[in-house]
Amino acid sequence: MVDMMNNRFRKDMMKNASESKLSKDNLKKRLKEEFQHAMGGVPAWAETTKRKTSSDDESEEDEDDLLQRTGNFISTSTSLPRGILKMKNCQHANAERPTVARISSVQFHPGAQIVMVAGLDNAVSLFQVDGKTNPKIQSIYLERFPIFKACFSANGEEVLATSTHSKVLYVYDMLAGKLIPVHQVRGLKEKIVRSFEVSPDGSFLLINGIAGYLHLLAMKTKELIGSMKINGRVAASTFSSDTKKVYASSGDGEVYVWDVNSRKCLNRFVDEGSLYGLSIATSRNGQYVACGSNCGVVNIYNQDSCLQETNPKPIKAIMNLVTGVTSLTFNPTTEILAIASEKMKEAVRLVHLPSCTVFSNFPVIKNKNISHVHTMDFSPRSGYFALGNEKGKALMYR
Repeated sequence: MVDMMNNRFRKDMMKNASESKLSKDNLKKRLKEEFQHAMGGVPAWAETTKRKTSSDDESEEDEDDLLQRTGNFISTSTSLPRGILKMKNCQHANAERPTVARISSVQFHPGAQIVMVAGLDNAVSLFQVDGKTNPKIQSIYLERFPIFKACFSANGEEVLATSTHSKVLYVYDMLAGKLIPVHQVRGLKEKIVRSFEVSPDGSFLLINGIAGYLHLLAMKTKELIGSMKINGRVAASTFSSDTKKVYASSGDGEVYVWDVNSRKCLNRFVDEGSLYGLSIATSRNGQYVACGSNCGVVNIYNQDSCLQETNPKPIKAIMNLVTGVTSLTFNPTTEILAIASEKMKEAVRLVHLPSCTVFSNFPVIKNKNISHVHTMDFSPRSGYFALGNEKGKALMYR
């Protein structure tokens, strides 16, 4: 006999007080009943005798099956619902290394549970992501080098960092633990190297230069492959998800699309209603291009229309921000677009895709802890969302 009272899970299976002790056979039966009740019947893998099925009476059997068992036939949807996003605050990503300097980059490692936080205090720090304490793994200090942008390579083996006022590009080899400064790229005549992008397949590095130049470098050797030139200045640039194209947003409200292999301009189109662009992003599934402008509008385009038309109509113009949109980030599953402006406090919104509606419960305005957002990122499986502000905090949400 098995005592049912001393186990809290078995206690729930008692139908009345007389069942304080059950024989093993009866307990087995009861467990089976509970399981079948929870599963809505006997799952196929649990059936010991395989029923013979012939093609003509298979459909009849299916119908019989349907009528014979009770259970939940309506499954939950796998896509993200719109309206309200279930989320909660976690411990700050950089709580173990507090700073008051502005955070310029927050990024999750593409393969490991690690988040990188870099800022104007000359340090790049790596933290383990657990949502509770986020223990520090290490900090790399760069002498007289306030970090403008830091970024993982696509394979996650290197960290690249540029400064606000230097032409040096630092490469930190995470496996060897070595810091390699790239002082001069042959053929690159830039006085300051600041804004850059790493291609999704890890083979290219794109540097935004002055006077409308975009420089394409080989990621492995950090050598110049070639340059592309647009009219006006380069406001922002990004690779398409397949690395075959580069989208460059210019200072006069136009977006240029370049072919990476031939470095020829495939198309240029006017970003609707924009005086000058500030940010641009492409979705991981190759469906959307989002352009952020100086007036706070984010236009979401179909990627195909950006390649063919000179005046494409956006699917939706998001008008929830009123100051220039400086950061745009799609999540890896292309269900959320995060938009933010560093010009105004609490100016960050999460947009649901494909409905293009804003989640109403973020940010929680009354808390006023977000402040000016300078950088944002989603973890590789979208479990976490992090943003860095000018007060030196890397806020993290589950």
